[in-house]
Amino acid sequence: MVRQVHVVLPAGIDDPALPSGGNSYDRRVCDGLAALGWSVHEHPVAGSWPRPDRVAQASLTGVLAGLADGAVVLLDGLVASAVPDVLLPEAQRLRLVVLLHLPLDDLSERAALLSAAAVLTTSHWTRQRVLDRYRLDPATVHTARPGVATADLAPGTAGGGEVLCVGAVTPIKGADVLLDALAMVSDLPMRCVWVGSLTRDRDYVRAVRRQISDSGLDDRVLLAGPRTGEELAGAYAAADVLVLPSRVEAYGMVVTEALARGLPVIATAVGGVAEALGCGPDGARPGLLVPPDQPSALAAALRDWMADRELRSRLRRTARERRATLTGWADTVDQVARVLAGVAA
Repeated sequence: MVRQVHVVLPAGIDDPALPSGGNSYDRRVCDGLAALGWSVHEHPVAGSWPRPDRVAQASLTGVLAGLADGAVVLLDGLVASAVPDVLLPEAQRLRLVVLLHLPLDDLSERAALLSAAAVLTTSHWTRQRVLDRYRLDPATVHTARPGVATADLAPGTAGGGEVLCVGAVTPIKGADVLLDALAMVSDLPMRCVWVGSLTRDRDYVRAVRRQISDSGLDDRVLLAGPRTGEELAGAYAAADVLVLPSRVEAYGMVVTEALARGLPVIATAVGGVAEALGCGPDGARPGLLVPPDQPSALAAALRDWMADRELRSRLRRTARERRATLTGWADTVDQVARVLAGVAA
């Protein structure tokens, strides 16, 4: 018997102009389930998720109403967390599973998760957070951490000054924090390329551009816009270190993408970032963690990275050792499939 799953997604997850970890995860899961023999029916729902208007909510209502009784439905958390009133009437009829990329931490989300037969989180940190905050049944909350594709090693440069950031230019990704830090180490030969969407928060992007100019960093910082495929691979290959100055991260897929290339990481210690960074065989981290929203701490880490050749060598060595322990997307898909099969049963 062919197992079937209906996957409800925000519209545009395959748009190359809007790459994100959540979109990549959703695509990998859908394609991976199909490869395992599942019949996967995708239902993209337009709207400004997780803040949908009435039209978007009506569209989702129509999608769910059109599904047969007992159907297994995997809903992206951006959609599900915002509309408990849409999910609750269907919760007894359908077998709902919410895939929660990043908790919203509000009462609507709690109601939505309580309506689900199971919840999938993308990190152990997120799982524990929703258990602590919402008092869900632990037996219904599972973790399927993102996998990572194999990649060639980045050669790195002798000086170590090529910094890469990957993520949409939005407040939660902390571009302003990084720019403040870079201004504090302007005496060092560092150049930063920021790869990611420039359209998700246009006002913030304008403010970031002004900050770059006002700080005299025009020749040091490039906002490269979104890159995918070979262009993104090229950005990683040219880098010495990935910097992730986020204020919020449920996991941080770019961390493991960097490690897959042997790149060390300098990141803020938020959410599941430490989980993604992991450790080498000797227990050492393949990077440096700093407190969030503290440009001086990030600047100190950047200065240490640039000033200490032995530190760079050690972190590069540990990153390459950590690379060998990363798991692939097949493991992620297997975890998701097990949860869906359990709900279907």
